[in-house]
Amino acid sequence: MTQKLVPVGVSARHIHLSEEHVAILFGEGYELTEAKALSQPGQYAANETVAVIGPKSSFPKVRILGPVRKATQLEVSRTDAFSIGVNPPVRESGDISGSTGITLKGPAGEVTIEEGVIVAARHIHFHTSDAEKWGIADKQKLKVRFGGDRGVVFEEVIARVSPDFALDMHIDTDEANAAGIKNGDTAEIVG
Repeated sequence: MTQKLVPVGVSARHIHLSEEHVAILFGEGYELTEAKALSQPGQYAANETVAVIGPKSSFPKVRILGPVRKATQLEVSRTDAFSIGVNPPVRESGDISGSTGITLKGPAGEVTIEEGVIVAARHIHFHTSDAEKWGIADKQKLKVRFGGDRGVVFEEVIARVSPDFALDMHIDTDEANAAGIKNGDTAEIVG
């Protein structure tokens, strides 16, 4: 049987902004500028950052990922959440209903969002052709193994399938640090 090997990207804290919040934080008509392309087609790390202010402490510079989205969403690790004093749910990207709120500050203004803070559920982006080749369905839960000195198997890894995606697994910094994983490492889908 062929091994199902997947490249891994470690996702540090970051924020996706709505067009409305870009205007409030950076000024009316402002457009984000691309610093670096990301693994998913059309997505990028922007040059811009915002301050994230929690009840306990803050992060002065959180990288914005573009392009703009329908709703603002801050993705943090559990350690980040403890640090700023919030308790966000573990969710798939985009599933922010009823999640934690936070205050954001940019060079032109400040906004408090009522919801939008999550710890991103570990997931794998599959291009439709990769998913078909391996018999994997959208939203399927997978088991993924990492070797090395701190080998581990992650369960409940969500398959996200789209013709707009490129094959890549995303975990947060807490998960990566616990297992000694770095960007560009390879994981194996084992179940």
